[in-house]
Amino acid sequence: MSITTFKELQEICLKENKKIYEVMMSSEAESGENSEYHTRLQAARSLLAMKSAIESGLNSKEPSISGMSGADCAKLQESFKKNQSLYPPFLQKIMTYALATSEENVRMGTIVACPTAGSCGIVPSVIISYGQDYKISNDEQVNALITAGVIGKIVALKLPLAGAVGGCQAECGVASAMASAALTQMRGGNIEQILNAVGLALKNILGLTCDPVCGLVEIPCIKRNAFMAIHAVTASELAIANIVSVIPTDEIVDTMVQTAQLMSPLLKESAKGGLAKTKTAIELEKSSFGN
Repeated sequence: MSITTFKELQEICLKENKKIYEVMMSSEAESGENSEYHTRLQAARSLLAMKSAIESGLNSKEPSISGMSGADCAKLQESFKKNQSLYPPFLQKIMTYALATSEENVRMGTIVACPTAGSCGIVPSVIISYGQDYKISNDEQVNALITAGVIGKIVALKLPLAGAVGGCQAECGVASAMASAALTQMRGGNIEQILNAVGLALKNILGLTCDPVCGLVEIPCIKRNAFMAIHAVTASELAIANIVSVIPTDEIVDTMVQTAQLMSPLLKESAKGGLAKTKTAIELEKSSFGN
């Protein structure tokens, strides 16, 4: 069974009365790529690694090799303790978990690229925060992670999930869509609601550039993970309310491809434009790497 579009995925889910993760496991088994047991085992190992990265990140202030980042998660945790936040504890947790994971990445710690290292904090922060606060079993979190993977896999059939090809819409943008699907599933959403969440998340990050300062996955990448994790929650909230994405998700992916083609190479991971060439960024580059 080869599924190449979100429309096909929805039709199969409805026809066979299966969840997205169930369709994925059956497809992997039929193709001989992985048994259902091994698909779940790989996802469970990834989930465990995500939890370990969060725990390490929450308890570290070690700076990155460049010295440009590493302390933001600690600052945010301290602020939430001292100051009255506008966010409820669940959203506070998502933000801190996203920063914790992203900072572990720049410290060269062990993370799970989901779908990329630069976007590694988004999916874990949403799945694990919701799992902890709403008493979601480990098996259900594994199911959600498999579903997230299906979303990324279908997008990747048309657009490589790399900032150098598609800008950050293909990294943090797709990660946010993956997280929104996982969250909506854990909340009991049906296939239509899940794919609406994906569509809503994707179409609201179209054109997101990849312009890392000094060419490193730090500025603005780390803090962007926190923003896009909350973006995923917003998409899920809208979808659960039965607010639909008027433009079908497959057409949104086509638009992402077109947008990537129209985007200047200077804004696609080259560090030759955008934020990477601001006055401050140039000064940082000189101080870090010389001339």
